[in-house]
Amino acid sequence: MTHNFSSLTLPGMALLMVLATSCSDSAPMVSLGVDDAYIVSRMQKLALEPAFTGNGYEWTLRHPDGTEETVSLERSYVFMQAEEGEYLLRFEVKDDDSPYLHECHITVRHEEVEYSPYISRVYEYCPAPGQFVNEMPMYEDGDTYADMLQKAEESISGTNDIMISLGSYGGYVTFGFDHTVVNIPGKPDFRIWGNAFYELTQPDKKGGSAEPGIVMVSYDANCNGIPDDPWYELAGSEYYKPATLHGYSITYSRPDPSAAPEEDESGMLSDIRYIPWTDSEGKSGYVAKNIFHTQDYYPRWIDADALTFSGSLLAPNAADLSGTGTYYVLYCYDYGYVDNHPNDYADLNSFDISLAVDADGNPVYLPGADFIRVYTGVNQYCGWLGETSTEICRAQDLHISTGTSIPSDPMPES
Repeated sequence: MTHNFSSLTLPGMALLMVLATSCSDSAPMVSLGVDDAYIVSRMQKLALEPAFTGNGYEWTLRHPDGTEETVSLERSYVFMQAEEGEYLLRFEVKDDDSPYLHECHITVRHEEVEYSPYISRVYEYCPAPGQFVNEMPMYEDGDTYADMLQKAEESISGTNDIMISLGSYGGYVTFGFDHTVVNIPGKPDFRIWGNAFYELTQPDKKGGSAEPGIVMVSYDANCNGIPDDPWYELAGSEYYKPATLHGYSITYSRPDPSAAPEEDESGMLSDIRYIPWTDSEGKSGYVAKNIFHTQDYYPRWIDADALTFSGSLLAPNAADLSGTGTYYVLYCYDYGYVDNHPNDYADLNSFDISLAVDADGNPVYLPGADFIRVYTGVNQYCGWLGETSTEICRAQDLHISTGTSIPSDPMPES
């Protein structure tokens, strides 16, 4: 839709007030009349709340290159742009009885302090039980949830590259950057590192250690800086396949301290009935304990005797090539999952916000992502290898220059 901004008439504009509140920590700005001007940094939000109501609304944006587009038909609008320059935003109340027009001149400038391309904050760390839980990061006696959250943040923020484990199916971490990761059409927006690798006996197949984690994103539409807005899954290669379950849930129970451990015949598992689980499909099973990791597998900082997780469930991806439980291969899915391909394959570990879908699988457009959540997407146990658990150690906004070279394949602590 094309609009001629130069010929607009603005009756009654002295009566129209637009409150503009930046999503940053700056004080609210108030503009009256036709000369409203705002200055914001790139990739930061400006929440616009018109005081007038009507039967309909339209926000039209002119970009620095002169192109124009209708950006919203809602009463409120959150302005955010990745490119610096001068923007002209028009708000129109469409009402036969009291129509109003209002122009905002918005200058988008470079941030005063350069953004980091890496994780700046971990908002949630909620692993499911697993053999690396209480080890990656390390639990120490007396640690609270806040302590473990800080340890998770210290592990994966910046370029620290210290692996954290999400445990069995459903365990998750939620993190963000010091800015909004902008959704740029046709390009991957961010990258996440894990510890997947290919095995060598089947060079024509992509398999080895692939522990796929599902990615979800959330846009801070209410500008409160906390992850309480709707979440959307990024539809990877398996999302629409019949073998993938949506709306799945699982509940793990704290192990019974009075129960006698039950070893398996191989001698590799010290307790095959260690942590019981039941799921929404009517199935049940156990997270077994192995001889290689003897610590508690249930998060020690959690007081609850049961932990429930929900989301999409990917089909099992493991095969026992030995037939005797001694050599498992976990095959990679094509794309769209964390810890699914080796870190050297940047394209296979990068993610496009444009793949966001709602709970019914319908595509959703998001201007960007303020919060990113990764959770273990497979519920399977592979003998002495243990549960399939997603691990991550770093994430990067691909639209922000790193300035320096970074290692392609950081290794987990053991």
